Amino acid sequence: MKTIVETAQPASYAQAIAFLEQQEVVAFPTETVYGLGAIATDEEAVRKIFAAKARPADNPLIVHIGTIEEVAHYITHVPEKARQCMEAFWPGALTLIMEAKPNVLAPSVMAGLSTVGLRMPDHDVALTLLRQLGKPVAAPSANRSGKPSPTEAQHVFEDLAGRIPMVLDGGATGIGVESTVLDMTTDIPTILRPGGVTKEMLEAVIGEVFQPTKLQAEAKETPKAPGMKYTHYAPNAPVYLIKPSAVKIQEAVQQLQAQGHRVAVLAPDDMVIDAPYIFRFGTTAEQMAVRLYDALRACDHTDATIILATTIDEAGVGAAIMNRLEKAAGHQYYR
Repeated sequence: MKTIVETAQPASYAQAIAFLEQQEVVAFPTETVYGLGAIATDEEAVRKIFAAKARPADNPLIVHIGTIEEVAHYITHVPEKARQCMEAFWPGALTLIMEAKPNVLAPSVMAGLSTVGLRMPDHDVALTLLRQLGKPVAAPSANRSGKPSPTEAQHVFEDLAGRIPMVLDGGATGIGVESTVLDMTTDIPTILRPGGVTKEMLEAVIGEVFQPTKLQAEAKETPKAPGMKYTHYAPNAPVYLIKPSAVKIQEAVQQLQAQGHRVAVLAPDDMVIDAPYIFRFGTTAEQMAVRLYDALRACDHTDATIILATTIDEAGVGAAIMNRLEKAAGHQYYR
């Protein structure tokens, strides 16, 4: 299969819609990362997402819609707190999990669950595509399963060339980490995956929100949201997390080099380190979120045999960054 990359413009939207209507998949940008989309009511099309990504079948998909009015087509009951979240954060990086209407969405979307995650992306290209199509689009991140998510069209092409027909290029994404996933079916709304919309932001709108510990979040056999069960976001070389101390990191680099390793370090802009490869995050959590996946992917273009990634405080969007880093590292810390 030939994969084409087309800049977002009227003709390329029509081309993308034609592929989708023909039960194909198309990659497109959102404000978080690039998604790999198929019409969410078409089982044959949705299965092509899993095939292209080599994604486990029990990993549910998020459904993207272009208007709030569409929610009623797919959800049995919309809780009041969910409505408040939609008004406050949609379009935006918030996915709401609610009870799905039976026999409407493709079974593979929900991976055997009775619930589905919906969101309305805050990106002109995504919204234009969704509104012109007029149908729901199931779309996980547009990368091979387990790899760092794509924040540029070139990242998608590197992972999925020959596996999908089209990438709709809308430039680099803005937030850089996937949406927050909030379960609205529990008595207290529960964050299943931290993202750009933080616990503090949610509680300012709807009151108490539960954010489980890492062990609690990963305890269930069947994940209710993407990114809960499997190792994700990992480059080719093993990743180890390390506290943001220049002295400790320099000692680690020297130790690893003595063992014959070629070391890459992911660190803040203002940290002075001497290492074969250094990729900078920025100085704030927001900058780190934007640059995280690009930095992880950049390591694959080196001959590094081990990667040290500095940790960050988990306040605000830091929780989302640490969630991704710990999955990339398989929860391994450098000792």
